[in-house]
Order: sequence, then structure tokens, then C-alpha cells
Amino acid sequence: MTSDCILKNHHLSLSVAATGAEMQYLRTSQGADLLWHGDATFWTGRAPVLFPIVGRAPDDRIEIGAHRAEMAQHGFARRRRFALEAHTPTDCHHVLRADAETRALYPFDFALHLTHALDGNTLSVTARVENQSEAPMPFGFGFHPAFNWPIPGHSEDLHHVTLASATNPQQRPLRDDGLLEPTLTPGPFQDGVLPIKEALFKDGALVFPDASEPLRYGTEDGAALSFTFHNLPDIALWKPIGAPFLCVEPWHGTAALAGAGAQIADRPNSLLLPPREVAEFGYSVTVSV
Repeated sequence: MTSDCILKNHHLSLSVAATGAEMQYLRTSQGADLLWHGDATFWTGRAPVLFPIVGRAPDDRIEIGAHRAEMAQHGFARRRRFALEAHTPTDCHHVLRADAETRALYPFDFALHLTHALDGNTLSVTARVENQSEAPMPFGFGFHPAFNWPIPGHSEDLHHVTLASATNPQQRPLRDDGLLEPTLTPGPFQDGVLPIKEALFKDGALVFPDASEPLRYGTEDGAALSFTFHNLPDIALWKPIGAPFLCVEPWHGTAALAGAGAQIADRPNSLLLPPREVAEFGYSVTVSV
């Protein structure tokens, strides 16, 4: 028996699982599958939520003041079961609350709320992080959705990522150990356009700090997924070699910098949320396929 939350309107249908509050499929009314299906040949994820860190920590160990713990890449939220608190035909709301197991790793009381909603041909995903502790809470947060490449019904040779500003953001190279180089380097965009080619990702994900803006993942003949972001300044693109998907990842915070230590608070664009305060994040994707 499935515990997935199913949403549907005249344009799109969506399934969201309790584990990780992770999307399982996103389909058009004509049956085109837009979301990667999690085949372990390439990657078992589909659209994980990244909390309380984004990317890797040195030797997979984090520090918060004097507290030390092991923490795998992208944190623990994607492996935890969320509670479904509200569900209508076109939106659902899940929440993950701290418990003894999470506090052993991450010594805070928190609530992580995720809402998925359909409105016409647009999917919106919003998050709210609450610090329910009496101490400031350092964390990173991100989304990691994987969309099929090529877009169903289209040739892979035509696909581009296009930035609304037509700029060429710098990137921070990713090392073999999953940490980021401290120095920014020129990125591969040309006048805001990046053709999606396998060779781009030979060293892993492309990480563009402080470069998030509206972007389009689509084809020259008009099929597109158009994205907007809220409070997510960093953007990454990832496509394992040979994999039939592209991840468009908006983040607030990145992997640790090489040589910078394991403190979560020291990671680029990490947040420090005051006691009893709330931080909100979100993205939307409009489907034109």
C-alpha cells in the first residue's frame, strides 16, 4: 500500500513520497514523464531535499561549536520520513520534526516544512525551516530535482540551459573528495547560454555561487522547463556521464571549501537562524512541453 501523496490538475500530475517528502513523478496530462525515475544504474534519487547541509563535509564530519558528528553528503532529511499534515487535490504539506536520532547528529529542535502545489502548468515547491531551539542554528538548505534528458519527445542535441540575464557566472570547481575549491574560475556559459553536453560534467557537478536567477532548461524548438527561485542564491547543474537526466539544483549554502574546516557555519552561504526564527525557500517550474 502506497503512502504517496498524489496531486493532479488539468495540466500536470505529481506524486510525493513520505520518505524525504521527495517527488516520485511529475507528468503532463499527455503522459510525458518529466522527472527522473530513480534507476540505481545512475542515481537512486529523484528530487531530494538537502538539510541541514548541502554537499559534502570534510571526511563526512560536521562541527557545530564543540559538537562533532558524522554526516553524509546533503544531510539526513532526504532519508527521514515526513508526516503528511495537509492534502488537497492540488497541494500537500509535509513536515519533519527533530527527534532523539536527529539531535544526536544535529543538536537542535527544528521543524522542516515542505509544500508541493500545482497551479495550471506550474509546480511550486516551498520550504520553511523553524529553529525551535534557544541557540542560533547554522544550516544549509537546497533542492535537488532531476529532470529527464532529453525532454520527452525531443532530441538530446537541442538542449540548453539559458539564464534570464544573459550573464556568464563564475563557478567553484568541485574536487574528487566532494569539497569545493576556494578560488572561483570562469564558467562555461556564453552570453547566458549553456548547451548540455556530456563532457561538461566529467568532473562532477557545476557549482555557481551567488548566481541563481530565472533560467530555462529546454530545446531550440520550444519545449522548456522554466524556473524561478526564492532565497536560493546558489545554483548547481549535475548530469552523471551517460545518465538520461539533468539536475537543476538551487541552494542556500554549498559543500565545504577545501581546507576551511568542518564547522557548518563556515561553509559558503551557510545560514545562522536565530532562536524561534523562520527561514523560507522555494522554486517554481513552469512546463511548456
